[in-house]
Amino acid sequence: MSFFPETSMAAVFQNRVQKFQDNACVAYKKKGHYTGISWKQMNEMVRRVGRFLLSKGIKKGDTIAIFSANRYEWWVTDLAILSVNAVDVPVYPTNSAKEARYILDNSGASLCFVGTTEQMQKVLDVKKDLPNLTEVIVFDELAEGVHGVTPFAEILALDKSAREEALLEERIAGIHPSDPATIIYTSGTTGNPKGVLLSHSNLLVNTLQSSDIGGRYWHLDFEFLSFLPLSHGYERIAGYYLAIHQGRTVYFAESFAKITENFREVRPGFIVSVPRLFEKLHAGILSKVAEAPPKKQKLFNWALRVARKNLPYICHDRPRQGLFALEYLLADRLVLSKLKKALGLDRLKIAISGGGALGVSDIEFFLGMDIRILEGFGITECSPCTNCNRPDRIKPGTCGPADLYTEEKIAEDGELLIRGPQVMIGYYKDDKATKDAFTEDGFLKTGDIAEFDADGFLRITGRKKEIIVTAGGKNIAPLNIETSLTSSRYIEQVAIIGEKRKYLSALIVPSFGELAVWAKNNNIDSSDREALVRNEAVKKFFEAEIAACTRELGQVEQIRQFALLPAEWSQETGELTPTLKVKRKVIDKKYASLIESLYPPE
Repeated sequence: MSFFPETSMAAVFQNRVQKFQDNACVAYKKKGHYTGISWKQMNEMVRRVGRFLLSKGIKKGDTIAIFSANRYEWWVTDLAILSVNAVDVPVYPTNSAKEARYILDNSGASLCFVGTTEQMQKVLDVKKDLPNLTEVIVFDELAEGVHGVTPFAEILALDKSAREEALLEERIAGIHPSDPATIIYTSGTTGNPKGVLLSHSNLLVNTLQSSDIGGRYWHLDFEFLSFLPLSHGYERIAGYYLAIHQGRTVYFAESFAKITENFREVRPGFIVSVPRLFEKLHAGILSKVAEAPPKKQKLFNWALRVARKNLPYICHDRPRQGLFALEYLLADRLVLSKLKKALGLDRLKIAISGGGALGVSDIEFFLGMDIRILEGFGITECSPCTNCNRPDRIKPGTCGPADLYTEEKIAEDGELLIRGPQVMIGYYKDDKATKDAFTEDGFLKTGDIAEFDADGFLRITGRKKEIIVTAGGKNIAPLNIETSLTSSRYIEQVAIIGEKRKYLSALIVPSFGELAVWAKNNNIDSSDREALVRNEAVKKFFEAEIAACTRELGQVEQIRQFALLPAEWSQETGELTPTLKVKRKVIDKKYASLIESLYPPE
């Protein structure tokens, strides 16, 4: 094997294989136990798939899709595509056949790797509308052969070709940093998604920027746990390429539904997550404490008060001193360490939270227990990471300072503008959208309303296109209000309503697990959700919760009316994007009559 100049993630991977060889690169669940795959074994598969692609005549710049959930085959395929200098096109594993068809068609993918037979069938259902798509490759085993579908295992069993092996080496060495590497399609909250075209340099630089954030913590020995979709740039950079660059082992969670079980099994030292995980963990802990005997509640609340005093120390990376150090040691031994171990968080060194705002109360809860949650910010068009708190300087409620080599400023209308080496090449096949996305001096328009504090720490206050203009002409960012409301452990999801209205209202999906506990303690039947959300006592309870969560907000930001919904929003039912962002236009249309009822004639 050759040593490659590290101008692409394909080259970085090859060099790490030489360094780590028989160490575990990834681990996945097999027959109830985690099974490791070494760097050498991963590379053998990468090279076999790479040779297969070359045998199919794949040229530099050709597009190849990956339609699968997180698994080691996703890594293998991605690395193989990058290694032959083709362009990979991730498809969210939960996408419908219609959504997948649009991406495959717009990207012109000639091959599509799929994870399961269900994803395979979605592609086959629309294949007749995809003239460029010649073959489907499936990771799962097939009970019987399917026309036009190649099992992944057959590719791994192909004989080695010396000519294709030499050509593969040439392709890796010949990758130029500016060559296109991937097209990641945005979530599409307002119509068809746009394809964000990123170069090898974009991906590599953003990986290096993410590596810089960890600082001295990279000297510690720990594993990653992967559970956010690899089809999104956030997990791909911070949970995958970063692990390769650092030579870490990544464990694949079985699913988000089993995430707490996998945490206890793996006890990772690093995770990349969205706010909802931390919110659910926090709410779940408080719920269990509420049901505990009075003596245990008293002990926990004391430990929590001690943990709050830890914030200045952990946020500035300072050792605890004096009597407080002894007090914290006692609280840790009696409560905090046991709690972390029960959750599988006892070895967690760093957790990065992104994809949405994390409530200050949630982040401070974990910081108090010595779990460094670093809130960050990014968008797909920036590969995606642009800002993050640092382990030695954490400011809850902010997204931290700009990453290395990144310039940021605020436009006159409050929009955050970014310029840096991680910014995209442009939107695929959409020159007009690309031109419109940049200012004349080359800054990317993020679409986010933001501000900086005196230390240059970023705070996102809303989305430009989501600003609500009330009937009285007040401009209101719903994000801050929604973040305040979801800080309640009884509120799972929320959408603020108020465009051209005299006041704000809210559609609220309760956290039904927490609500059921409350209902039981108040002798209310929770078996029928429809009846539960109509119950007057429940409505009064939520009225008090809303008031408590929004008491710090301005008068025009207060919620005058609200409605409780009996079912969660999801991608399958149409209200959420694959990245779990609310599709506000869908909400407005789906609940139009309910919304109107919140604004009775005066």
